[in-house]
Amino acid sequence: MKAEYLMFVFCSVFFLIVTPLYWLSSGDLTGTTALVMTFLLVTLIAFYLGFHARKMEPRPEDRKDGEIAEGAGELGFFPPFSWWPLWCALCLATMTLGVAIGWWLFIIGAALGVVALCGLIFEYYRGEYAH
Repeated sequence: MKAEYLMFVFCSVFFLIVTPLYWLSSGDLTGTTALVMTFLLVTLIAFYLGFHARKMEPRPEDRKDGEIAEGAGELGFFPPFSWWPLWCALCLATMTLGVAIGWWLFIIGAALGVVALCGLIFEYYRGEYAH
């Protein structure tokens, strides 16, 4: 994680240097605020990665003597395709449209949204991909 940590530290330093230069050259408050927030976000990520890089043992790619074969094996769980995000998005679109058209449509979208959200959350508890 040290490589990722250093990458975010360099980005943080870059935004720290660029932000006052942007303010002095343009005087734009919106862009300067966006750059300050970007600096803070990148610094937060760098702090998080640096904090955890010190606590965990080095990965093979972090060591100079690391071999490619050491990184072999299971990488994690990658979910298969799912239709539930589509139904959640359609319910959210119906709720948004309900704010403009009428509250009755919002209530229908919210009720269907609860079902779609439960389906998304509990997708891996039943069926073919259950753990």
